[in-house]
Amino acid sequence: MSEALLIGEPLALDLVNTRPTDVDLLATPEDLANWLALQAERHPELAVAHPTSADLAAVHSVRDHSSAVLDALLHDRRPPIDALRELNAAQAAAPAIRQLEWGGDAVIATVRRTGTAAERLAAVLAEAVADLLTDPSIGKLKRCEADDCVLLFLPAHPRRRWCSPERCGNRVRVARYYQRHKSAD
Repeated sequence: MSEALLIGEPLALDLVNTRPTDVDLLATPEDLANWLALQAERHPELAVAHPTSADLAAVHSVRDHSSAVLDALLHDRRPPIDALRELNAAQAAAPAIRQLEWGGDAVIATVRRTGTAAERLAAVLAEAVADLLTDPSIGKLKRCEADDCVLLFLPAHPRRRWCSPERCGNRVRVARYYQRHKSAD
């Protein structure tokens, strides 16, 4: 991977942000394994020991359809019907079923999914996209203001302008400083 993965946004945005430019940060099953490992602490349902090419293809499909929907929303357009349909199909292929069990002193519910590993992984990601798209905070969605960055984020503070203060914020501030001092020479 030539660029560093950024995580910490809602899962759906972290997924979309794995394609920051014409570089795919999830180009191989190994890249996917690394990304899933980074996400596993916040999203244990993403623990996949050895992702396959089929898993990677399913993740790419969810990412592409999510990107299309988010791009439409950023431009105040109606999301593509096909993208929404595909995200729904990904969720339906491996629905979450809460299986009730007796835990010794209380009833516990464990979420189980049917389907292949690729279908289960795509379903978890598509559900994260559905959660994001239906969250009222989606109206705050922003694209990084750095000229060479296309990453998306949900700002916790309304004045946030960059995907990361370290990644793009510092770069923009340094460039502005350089321009001010260059013109003073």
